[in-house]
Amino acid sequence: MLTSLTPFNLTFFLSSPKSSYLFPKPTATAAVTNFSLSHSLQSETLEILEWPSVCNHLSALASTSMGFSAAQKAQIPFGKSKSESQKLLDQTAAAVSAIAAIGSPPPDLLSIEDVSEIVNDAVLGKLLTINELCAVRRTLIAAKALFEKLKALADSHRYLPLLEVLEGCDFLVKLERTIGLCIDCNLSEILDTASEDLEIIRFEKKRNMEKLDALLKEMSSKIFKAGGIDSPLVTKRRARMCVGVRARYKYLVPDGVVLDASSSGATYFMEPSEAVELNNMEVRLSNAEKAEEIGILSFLTSEIAKSEGEIVYLLDKIVEVDLAFARAVYARWMNGVCPIFSSKDGKDLENGGAEIGISIDIEGIQHPLLLESSLSSLSDALASSSRSALSSKDGNDVKMVYRSLSSGVSDFPVPIDIKIGYGTRVVVISGPNTGGKTASMKTLGLASLMSKAGMYLPARSQPKLPWFDLVLADIGDQQSLEQSLSTFSGHISRICNILEVTSKESLVLIDEIGSGTDPSEGVALSTSILQYLKDRVNLAVVTTHYADLSLLKEKDHQFENAAMEFSPETLQPTYRVLWGSIGDSNALSIAKSIGFNQQIIERAQDWVERLRPEKQQERKGLLHRSLIEERNRLEAQAKMAASLHSETRDIYHEIQDEAEDLDVRKRALMAKETLQVREEVKIVKSQLEAVLQEFDNRLKTAGADQLNLLIKKSEAVIASIIEAHSPEDGFLVNETSETSYTPRFGEQVYLKGLRDKIATVVEAPGDDGTVLVQYGKIKVRLKNNEIRAIPSSDKNAVTSSVPRLKQRVWRSRTVENKDAEVSYSPAVQTSKNTVDLRGMRAEEASYNLDMAIATRESQSVLFVVHGMGTGVVKERALELLKKHPRVAKYEAESPMNYGCTVAYIK
Repeated sequence: MLTSLTPFNLTFFLSSPKSSYLFPKPTATAAVTNFSLSHSLQSETLEILEWPSVCNHLSALASTSMGFSAAQKAQIPFGKSKSESQKLLDQTAAAVSAIAAIGSPPPDLLSIEDVSEIVNDAVLGKLLTINELCAVRRTLIAAKALFEKLKALADSHRYLPLLEVLEGCDFLVKLERTIGLCIDCNLSEILDTASEDLEIIRFEKKRNMEKLDALLKEMSSKIFKAGGIDSPLVTKRRARMCVGVRARYKYLVPDGVVLDASSSGATYFMEPSEAVELNNMEVRLSNAEKAEEIGILSFLTSEIAKSEGEIVYLLDKIVEVDLAFARAVYARWMNGVCPIFSSKDGKDLENGGAEIGISIDIEGIQHPLLLESSLSSLSDALASSSRSALSSKDGNDVKMVYRSLSSGVSDFPVPIDIKIGYGTRVVVISGPNTGGKTASMKTLGLASLMSKAGMYLPARSQPKLPWFDLVLADIGDQQSLEQSLSTFSGHISRICNILEVTSKESLVLIDEIGSGTDPSEGVALSTSILQYLKDRVNLAVVTTHYADLSLLKEKDHQFENAAMEFSPETLQPTYRVLWGSIGDSNALSIAKSIGFNQQIIERAQDWVERLRPEKQQERKGLLHRSLIEERNRLEAQAKMAASLHSETRDIYHEIQDEAEDLDVRKRALMAKETLQVREEVKIVKSQLEAVLQEFDNRLKTAGADQLNLLIKKSEAVIASIIEAHSPEDGFLVNETSETSYTPRFGEQVYLKGLRDKIATVVEAPGDDGTVLVQYGKIKVRLKNNEIRAIPSSDKNAVTSSVPRLKQRVWRSRTVENKDAEVSYSPAVQTSKNTVDLRGMRAEEASYNLDMAIATRESQSVLFVVHGMGTGVVKERALELLKKHPRVAKYEAESPMNYGCTVAYIK
């Protein structure tokens, strides 16, 4: 035990020959092998921390085959310095902003192909095919389009880290255009315009083939007419054009050459003598064409070989951009946040160099690989979509999967907080098995690697941690039968190698330090190792079951303790890290919970009481529980206070903004309404003036028979203008006024059931709440709630628009009645001053005429239409007009107005 280890023993241990084996002095040979050892340990650490699994998740989010391959092979680059890692983080942040702007990584990435092998073949002198040349061209076009799309995004300074990656690239526009001028990539053929010689050759070949085809068709037609073949046949045998002919008719092709025969031997395929030279020319031109095409392909191949450096550099930068977008998509899926690298000297560079108390401040981080249960199905879907999109060049499927990435992650695994103060060099984590010590340590290791590689962390707030040049871990069983190493030997051998390559910027993670041997020696050795590490690394985090290692903090402020929380009520770990606390193994409690023999547990408890001061364990437990309860209570109060403060502040700002803006909005609204009213009045006025002007113009040329029609049309136009510009609420009557409204005899009202048509009340309302109204020739009894009053404004609007029109008509006509001493309305017939009695019985006609006279205003004119018919209605009408007290006089029908009598109302 550490308490029994005297200073002399410690001094002897540190100065013994063993220490020279554990902590060897650097030599020239060691310096030579140091790099390879460091690289080997780093690779092993990546495997221990399961970094390849993180890269595998990332590979499913890559858009190019090159990015997919690099991530699959865990070849994602780490920043070799703090500034390089910061540049990678800036690229990820720019990609996150770009995805937020366009909805997914740029589709142009999907069109970029891995042409590195094609370029290598070109350098080696292999002739490239048309498809290979087109692949290079497509890649160059897509790379240029990607750069232009990033430049076109708004707030381009936000995407500057991505633009800087491609800014120094040569997109080989000239090479791409040269390939495009020589090759039609849609048809996969070399264009005639690729060279002047090729154009001439193909022209000559076409003309020669036309001659040859015409000759053979003519020959074949002669053979057919002579009965030498069932149908004309022109074909190709042995690369030469020929005609078909039956064997016994071969004489029809004199001096012809037999090139082939059918399987039965009944048909010969013969080349006429006239076609020999043309076929020879076809062969020569075909060979020349092939040679010229090879020359063009050779030229393009050499151009690509010359541009090897630029193309390889461009592909590397494309992969860099692709991985940045993959990291951005991964960050969006896990709700990741961008980490901040804390300064080496404990100064916060972002706050003017102020002292900071925490070197590592990560809140609520989750182990990335434990999120795999949520990511696995999504990764499979995205991987298949990405691979299919790479072949189809269509990014729509990938966009749909990218949108689903924003759904977020679950609350599993349990988030942990990592808080390590500046100046702390060694953290000792204690606690029970399965409590999460190793997972927490691995989470810190992965967070360090992810931040070095420019990846966001699945945490809250803004995580802060140092930049580590090396992350070295000894986690798991290092037993090796091949090297004759036991568990302890493998463990201590690996620690020895780690100590050889560490630096002041390294992170060392050791699980169960000093385990696998005698506890007293294990404690002594572990203490010595930790004392050595604190002066040679940035940070070392170790887990242990040795309670004595937790006492190192009391003597050295560079040590810190942490414990994994364990619930004594449920006897289950909570997977939370308690910084500054010492954990208990809770072995007896766990053994009791699983049903261990009670006598054994009681004896073990007696031994615990003997080995420790009396009641110390109980007091520690009570103190620990009280502290946990107090911490939980204070955290709950702090969260509630923060929430109330945030809500109060939001409400205050909202009310303040509304109060400041109320007067401005009121004045703006009044000005807007005033302007709208003025504009509407101006429009109505201009429209009415236009109607009146048109009426004046037409009135000059209209005949007497057209006058009524002209007035009716003008009245209809004026009424429609007024109706269109009348406010809707002007026609509405509230419920109170409608229910209290009582129509009067002779009053005009609106009919609700007929879309507010106007009718006349012909009978005073009765006690039953109904009223008799007349619309045209139709009379109907309605309830009071089925009619409504015409507002006075409507009557004025309708009637005031017509006087000017009637005055113009009155002035245009000559009044022949010089005896009239009373001024009447213009004698112009309209629908309103006309009563039609045609088709009625005499009694009905008398009643309607009487009602019409009663409802007419004073000093007005009434047109009584009685028709010619049998004369009964006419006689009754004239008799009524003669006797009616309101009729001043009437004019009998005239040749201009048959069947109508004009009555003048007093």
